[in-house]
Amino acid sequence: MTVLGTSDLTVFPLSFGGNVFGWTADRDTSFAVLDAFAAAGGDFVDTADVYSAWAPGNSGGESETILGEWIAARRPSGVVIATKVSKHPEFPGLSAANVRAGAEASLTRLGVDTIDVYYAHAEDDETPLEETVAAFGALVSDGLIRYPAISNFSAENTREWVRLAREQGVAEPIVTQPRYNLVDRAIERDVKPVAEELGLTVVPYSALASGFLTGKYRSTDASGQSSPRAGSAAAYATPDGLAVLSALDDVAAAHDVAPASVALAWLRAKGTVPIASASRVDQVDALIAGATIDLTADEVAALDAASAPFVG
Repeated sequence: MTVLGTSDLTVFPLSFGGNVFGWTADRDTSFAVLDAFAAAGGDFVDTADVYSAWAPGNSGGESETILGEWIAARRPSGVVIATKVSKHPEFPGLSAANVRAGAEASLTRLGVDTIDVYYAHAEDDETPLEETVAAFGALVSDGLIRYPAISNFSAENTREWVRLAREQGVAEPIVTQPRYNLVDRAIERDVKPVAEELGLTVVPYSALASGFLTGKYRSTDASGQSSPRAGSAAAYATPDGLAVLSALDDVAAAHDVAPASVALAWLRAKGTVPIASASRVDQVDALIAGATIDLTADEVAALDAASAPFVG
């Protein structure tokens, strides 16, 4: 189990990504994968108010709605729910009014009294950061959320948010959610060190690089692939990307697990709590293995070396 930042939240060391709910996983499938995750000890679920507005026929909020229905049906004990604001078509940006309206809408869809972890989903250049920090602080004071968090924030603005929170005397963020995986290690230069300095847990998204790190995509030609992420995943199948897959294959064979499990275990070895999703029940076991196997120092070093070109 892992403690999130300076909070009292202790979670399973992997978060289930709810971006698939209402997109590549319908309601029944979403229930099934959540049931499998919870049965294996998973208790940390990540979503956002905008999920999955990009899917045909959707308008945003579908993921939260399905998750809320699952919570109502299963009444799980101790599940930690994280969601986000700023990208929903009806609640764009991080103005104080928008942050509160977005939180209230999310609470309704989720059917809960309080959001455990509430993210500012992206920076908003149109709103003073002072206003946003105060708005999140007010949500904590009013009991709508337990802890603020940030996603896709630069190292500079991460530091500034914490400074402003301390200056205003309001709750500080406990988590930062950047893109981070074996083929995208840019945050190691700035965001990750600042997060560690300030006591924020890194909870990275795109942990499997749109599925590339599952090992399924080994050609830049994505034709014939049915997954909506196939094009994004196949783009990583360069010589450098394939070298990472080769290193993953070696470590996966040593542990008798899937490459995806090793990619997640590597992120855990870097002190993070990765987010990963599954659109089928048979994919959940690989996620759980990624949260429970421990890599040796030599294995981490081998993966570091293979993925060195992606530090940037």
